Amino acid sequence: MSAPAPSPLAVVDAEPLPRQEEVLTEAALAFVAELHRRFTPRRDDLLARRAERRAEIARTSTLDFLPETAAIRADDSWKVAPAPAALNDRRVEITGPTDRKMTINALNSGAKVWLADFEDASAPTWENVVLGQVNLIDAYTRNIDFTDPRSGKSYALKPADQLATVVMRPRGWHLEERHLTFDGRPVPGALVDFGLYFFHNAQRLIDLGKGPYFYLPKTESHLEARLWNDIFVFAQDYVGIPQGTVRATVLIETITAAYEMEEILYELRDHAAGLNAGRWDYLFSIVKNFRDGGAKFVLPDRNAVTMTAPFMRAYTELLVRTCHKRGAHAIGGMAAFIPSRKDAEVNKVAFEKVKADKDREAGDGFDGSWVAHPDLVPIAMASFDAVLGEKPNQKDRLREDVSVAAGDLIAIDSLDAKPTYAGLVSAVQVGIRYIEAWLRGLGAVAIFNLMEDAATAEISRSQIWQWINAGVVFENGKTATPELARQVAAEELAAIRAEIGEEAFAAGKWQQAHDLLLHVSLDADYADFLTLPAYEQLVG
Repeated sequence: MSAPAPSPLAVVDAEPLPRQEEVLTEAALAFVAELHRRFTPRRDDLLARRAERRAEIARTSTLDFLPETAAIRADDSWKVAPAPAALNDRRVEITGPTDRKMTINALNSGAKVWLADFEDASAPTWENVVLGQVNLIDAYTRNIDFTDPRSGKSYALKPADQLATVVMRPRGWHLEERHLTFDGRPVPGALVDFGLYFFHNAQRLIDLGKGPYFYLPKTESHLEARLWNDIFVFAQDYVGIPQGTVRATVLIETITAAYEMEEILYELRDHAAGLNAGRWDYLFSIVKNFRDGGAKFVLPDRNAVTMTAPFMRAYTELLVRTCHKRGAHAIGGMAAFIPSRKDAEVNKVAFEKVKADKDREAGDGFDGSWVAHPDLVPIAMASFDAVLGEKPNQKDRLREDVSVAAGDLIAIDSLDAKPTYAGLVSAVQVGIRYIEAWLRGLGAVAIFNLMEDAATAEISRSQIWQWINAGVVFENGKTATPELARQVAAEELAAIRAEIGEEAFAAGKWQQAHDLLLHVSLDADYADFLTLPAYEQLVG
């Protein structure tokens, strides 16, 4: 490979970071610039297509499997590429941001896979974007040992054969990286995250017996999967590694993607590893797309929408059947519970719920599932061990008993539950507390013993918006109105001030978070993503 020309990319509005020169090399930036030049126009077209499809859903209040791709679904002959050895057993996956402590703890957790997250569990400050890349490079070169200056505790990696396999998640297509520009225009965050990681680590990972593996978030159509596949093909040729080295697992976390699972796998078939059932973003996507569809699309409290709800069962059962029909892994949803160091009874109840959830997924045919905390790894592992035994997966379980009609996926009114006033209060509480942490640069936040990320904030603000616009009357007789939401938010802000004290309150971003939550919850012009207006307020 000849020496690249100087990169046309500019780093703007960013304070220099320690060791950033190791990540932002001329060669790496030249690669990102070429990704941007070749693929950002198609990204722009696909974002416009999203808006057109959303307008069509608003007009019809329905979705269906695509008639133009029926032949792909009917053709039983195609399969995705066989899984590489490092991704064949995925029975437990732990998720989390790429800060230094989390990197070590996740790799050491005993999980088979770590989802190293530059997306919903990471607020995209420039420091998080760049130093997250540094931490992964250091992990692969085993230069990541460190001592926490606050606790004095030391962290070090276990032997290589005991470490989780890394599957990295870049940002979604809708987000820009304002600190990296091309002719004055921001580069898509997805291309920055993918490009820097791939360029620096693809060959290094191959040398370690693994490879550049990715989770693809917020995908809404098979055409978006096609774009990623073309990026993979170009990237592998660019650095001179064999085609098919990349493996991608696609999160089916939008309602439109649920109708295109087979087509998504088909587009990525030489690089596909599986599909994942991303629960909270999926519910957010249902609200977003059907928000003006009337009472039958009004979701109840988020905690009332369990994975046993009929429309959620349809989604997960179809996912397992689709994956196994095509030789791909089916990965289950998040166990978000964070164990309490103080309350054994809380832990007991929560652990029982986690076990029941993972037992159900393993019994349904999933090949693995997600947890948010190392203490949950053994619980999830036991559920899958009981079903898999010595087998690495259960892709041979084809679930041909499953039959899902188009209407089953959006039968929201099949759930016998209604929004409650407590649900409104909870949505406001989680929304304010999460957004405040996000504005301080934290993307994964423990709130009320649950690990919350941007997806849970999205469902919180979307439900407030939906309930108000649907004129929901709660069980206490109160009607969901902007005035009621403002009242609940003011009460929560006062409660937080009393809880943490005046000094901590003043040092945080509580009023800003309160105002932003109300903005995205009450504005008649529903924002496609909370993180878009939030990014404008993110410092760093």
